[in-house]
Amino acid sequence: MRCLITNEPWEGPGPYSPAGLRLLDRRLTSLAPLPYTREQLIEEAAARAVKMSIQGMQPKVSTVLHVNEGRMEIVDNGGRYIVKPPHLIYAELPENEALTMSLAANLDIEVPVSGLLLNSDRTHSYFVRRFDRVGWGKQPVEDFAQLSGASRDTKYDSSTERLIEIIDRFCTFPALERPKFLDRLLFAYLTGNEDMHLKNWSLITRDDKVELSPAYDLLNSTIPNPKSREELALTLHGRKSKLRANDFWRYLAAERLGLSQTFIEQIKSRFAAACREWPARIEASFLSPEMRGRYKSLLEERRNRLGLT
Repeated sequence: MRCLITNEPWEGPGPYSPAGLRLLDRRLTSLAPLPYTREQLIEEAAARAVKMSIQGMQPKVSTVLHVNEGRMEIVDNGGRYIVKPPHLIYAELPENEALTMSLAANLDIEVPVSGLLLNSDRTHSYFVRRFDRVGWGKQPVEDFAQLSGASRDTKYDSSTERLIEIIDRFCTFPALERPKFLDRLLFAYLTGNEDMHLKNWSLITRDDKVELSPAYDLLNSTIPNPKSREELALTLHGRKSKLRANDFWRYLAAERLGLSQTFIEQIKSRFAAACREWPARIEASFLSPEMRGRYKSLLEERRNRLGLT
């Protein structure tokens, strides 16, 4: 048995380990299942969609955690967590996103607290803590669509090169954000995330410093949709598919981001080491055997293409 939040082995009663519960709140000792079935959660998401400040393809609801009562409640305003129920068309998205976010954390990419919740019908929902909420206030966050004057309808009409221009223009210390950006783009490619459009990149202002926000909406969008032929949401070197190692290392890392060859080799070594660990993490995830196999196969193909041996 594994904790739904940490995915670590857990022998005690209930789906959540003490360590997992403490990630939500150090005072939390238990957490009741969400009092909704998958279908009921999707209905709640549809009914509340116009009231949510965060929207997208996946159905989602906003929740608050009542620590003393050990439960989460769906709310229209002031939510501290985003909860995504299972999708009606694309299989195992909650398990997929929880795993992919954990792989990012394993690579030291900054991500919010996230994991899986139990629904009343024993299905899983994915949850993530909102990183733009601090105390009773909000931290300024703007996505790259806002920063580039794009809309939800034009969020795919851009390029990787344009993302770098936005970082250089708006970040306080662009030189510090460029390697972080490369990490995230490489990660998206390796994990089959071809949905990192403009609204899935954001800048946050913390301590008077503008920087890349914690990463979010990280999931392998390729394995639930095997017919997909694109490899990135936005073009790199003029292409979204059939990308090669030199597109990432020579063109993006060296030419466009200006990173030294020594630094690039260090990044390669770090990613190669992570890729050797990830198959075991995928195998221990809450994905079905079929989806675990698809995930590992795609990872192997992409890491070979990038020369991460």
